[in-house]
Amino acid sequence: MTPYAGSAVVPGTDLGQHARALRRVHDAVMGGTPPPATPRPLVSRSWSRVLGFGLDPSHANARDPLPWAEIERRRHRSPLRLVIDEVRSVLTSVADASRFIVVVTDAEGVILWREGSAAVLRRADPLGFTEGAVWTEDRVGTNAIGTALAEQAPVQLFSAEHFEEGQHPWYCTASPIHDPRTGALLGVVDVSGPALTLHPALIALVDTATKLAEARLWRHHEQSLQRLRRSAEHVLATTSGPMILVDDDGWVAHYSGVLVRDRIAAPDQDRPLTVPGLGLCLPERVGEGWLVRPDQRARGLTARLSTVSGEAVLDVTGTGATDGGWRVSLTPRHAAIVRLLAAAGPAGLTAARLSRELFGDEEHQVTVRAEVSRLRRVVGALVAAAPYRIADGVRLTCADPDPRAAGDS
Repeated sequence: MTPYAGSAVVPGTDLGQHARALRRVHDAVMGGTPPPATPRPLVSRSWSRVLGFGLDPSHANARDPLPWAEIERRRHRSPLRLVIDEVRSVLTSVADASRFIVVVTDAEGVILWREGSAAVLRRADPLGFTEGAVWTEDRVGTNAIGTALAEQAPVQLFSAEHFEEGQHPWYCTASPIHDPRTGALLGVVDVSGPALTLHPALIALVDTATKLAEARLWRHHEQSLQRLRRSAEHVLATTSGPMILVDDDGWVAHYSGVLVRDRIAAPDQDRPLTVPGLGLCLPERVGEGWLVRPDQRARGLTARLSTVSGEAVLDVTGTGATDGGWRVSLTPRHAAIVRLLAAAGPAGLTAARLSRELFGDEEHQVTVRAEVSRLRRVVGALVAAAPYRIADGVRLTCADPDPRAAGDS
């Protein structure tokens, strides 16, 4: 039978019979003989990756749980600590009656929280499915957590779709949780239990928990901006002229005298940045945020890209500013991008054009956007976007005129 909507089984499937059929497929693939049926594409991709890691399907591969102090440190550092109660409220209230356990990992696949049916928890312990264990594909083979991390998508696995034979008595349904502000992967929510108790509604249940967690994370973000705005009211009330109040990541909590997007480049102490509508600015620390306004001491930035001891170095000074400027090392790829943008002038370059210049085709635009994003975090918005260009107010010279005198980053 063909699964639907990401499910490992279709409604009405005889789970015991399906588990036996999957076991025959698993044994054939692992033994190097033609299987009686083709595994799902997701499973086939994962098995191929895991076999490349050299893992053995016949026994439990290394779990090596982290010390409890490290688990606590990771919990405290994880943004998911803010929403773990919401995840529990959706999932664990029915876990005991439904005979499953709920697991939440960080972005590295380390299990940080685990609870649910006491009977199922006891069965999970010998499997190494415990707090502190790393459940990535390269550690424990094909499993919903590790495969969801590898595929960056929700995953449900049933019985012998797992790589390790010890996991065949289980089903698992997992979904990644992303930071709603940045899209960054934060971790995975997983529901696991005895294979023959799999219920079709579990995919929807896990999806609901994931969406709730991401919605709550966004609400925490909004509340954080509100707190920043309240804490800076006394400064805002006595500051004239156009300005923006932002958090450490550049998210705008308040603006006056200028129209801005929801976010600007992340500020850094004593490092000028350019903001559309404000021009050259020098961020000022205000409590837990930054006041960003035009820098009255400087009318522009002077930057020079050169090679020092074989390394690309960018030296930046503020024209008319009293500070001594700053220096930053660039990767070869980032140096190549800066040189290309300098050569393009105010018209700048699109992602497609940068892809052609760097890679010889337009097929690497996603890579280009990621590289420019990383570059802008390094150089403090000396590089502007839409199109990519050297920002207004920046006078850049390049000691090496060849923009492709660079290898990979």
